[in-house]
Amino acid sequence: MGLDEGFEPFPDGGTFRLGAASPAPGRSTAADRPAASAPAADAKAARQAEREAARQLSMVLPDDIAAVLAGALELAGADLPEGSPATQAPALLARVRGLIRLQNVVEAAVAGTVRAAECAQAAEFDGHKTMKTWMAGHLNVSTATAARVTRAGRTLEQLPRWSEAASAGQVTPDQTAVVAKVATAARLAAAAELGADLHGDDGIDATLLACATGDHPEALPAAVARLLNWIDPDGPEPDPTRRRELHLTPSAGAEGGGTIHGRLDAAGFEKVSTALTAHQQAGRVADDDRNHAQQMADALVQVADNALASADTPMLRKHHAQVAATISAEDLLDSDVIAGAARLGSGQRVSNEVARQLACDSIITRVLFGPDGMPLNIGRAQRLVPAHIRKAAEARDGGCVFAGCSAPTWWCDAHHVQEWIANHGETSVANTALLCERHHTKVHHGFSIAWDPVEKRWRTYRADGTEIIVGYPPGEPVPRE
Repeated sequence: MGLDEGFEPFPDGGTFRLGAASPAPGRSTAADRPAASAPAADAKAARQAEREAARQLSMVLPDDIAAVLAGALELAGADLPEGSPATQAPALLARVRGLIRLQNVVEAAVAGTVRAAECAQAAEFDGHKTMKTWMAGHLNVSTATAARVTRAGRTLEQLPRWSEAASAGQVTPDQTAVVAKVATAARLAAAAELGADLHGDDGIDATLLACATGDHPEALPAAVARLLNWIDPDGPEPDPTRRRELHLTPSAGAEGGGTIHGRLDAAGFEKVSTALTAHQQAGRVADDDRNHAQQMADALVQVADNALASADTPMLRKHHAQVAATISAEDLLDSDVIAGAARLGSGQRVSNEVARQLACDSIITRVLFGPDGMPLNIGRAQRLVPAHIRKAAEARDGGCVFAGCSAPTWWCDAHHVQEWIANHGETSVANTALLCERHHTKVHHGFSIAWDPVEKRWRTYRADGTEIIVGYPPGEPVPRE
């Protein structure tokens, strides 16, 4: 039988039917899912009730943490001391001191638990490679914070005395971050080879702890620096390019934009400075009231603009790099300024005015969405996803659709949800989802995704059929009886 003989474009699995709930592939839906004809509000309420009743164990707080968290919530809502300055000031300072110590204890417990989860490869349970990416995707913490907590957990593992003091709240997370520079397995092993005592009463662990909790804790960075110099007096191999760093941080505010900071080696700095200065000088005009920093920022944008316009950037997914903005036709044509109307490729939200500015010299692609939030169907003529279907999927998904993943569109593969040959899955927008390389592999080895036409988003399921839920458990923490 040919591939198209007897082919049904949407098999009766409930995955793409309008108005129907989205089950994990392979699970029964007749008894426990809302009917396809049920109103959207009822279906959404039923889905929320089902999800709450069937939360997986990783979303249920352990009894001890629930009890402590409930007490912490009461503590946060407690009334602050009042009275005259002579009585209020000592009470407030004592309260701050106690809360900071409590924070230190919690930070140490988090770091230790993250390290245990790292050793157990627990992030793989939700399809992530590391605890750093899992925390960033599931708990809404920055990648910098996730990296700091991960390093802290490894440090506590290497220094038992320091770990005990951290668990008692006697050292701060900032001090642990300083000690982490020397408390790596490789550096401590090098120190042991040089004859240093690591864990004795006069060893490195005890010495660092005494410095941190003694009369001069501000000397801890200098003590760590001396220890590093003793372990490796020559320092790392002289590779100047290894000093190059560039951090692009999008702003969290509604105005969009972001900040850039980093460092370069001497040669790299000279090249960048020369190129930007050339654009900065060429762009100067009469009565220019911009300061030098503003001129250099404009020069950097001009360099990027020239590279994008000349189409000599590296190819990404068979296309040259290009700025993308997704906006509804109504908002694009609205004469009033609408904040957050357009979504850029980086995930930032900008106004329709910014989108119109980008559209002045750009290719505009129209994508029509159906009532379920799915771009309209294209057909099954070919297996490889063509450019117009991929653009529609990018407009809908905005990046990797796997739960907790923030990979941008240019990192993603176009995945057939219903496999093209084995399951007669069509090459259409409805059957195409964007997945980064790692999660594309995961979906082909047990995990699965399904479109939810009610909430208009993708859902992710483990191999056992349980859904991966991102965020924190809903409701107040109450210890189980």
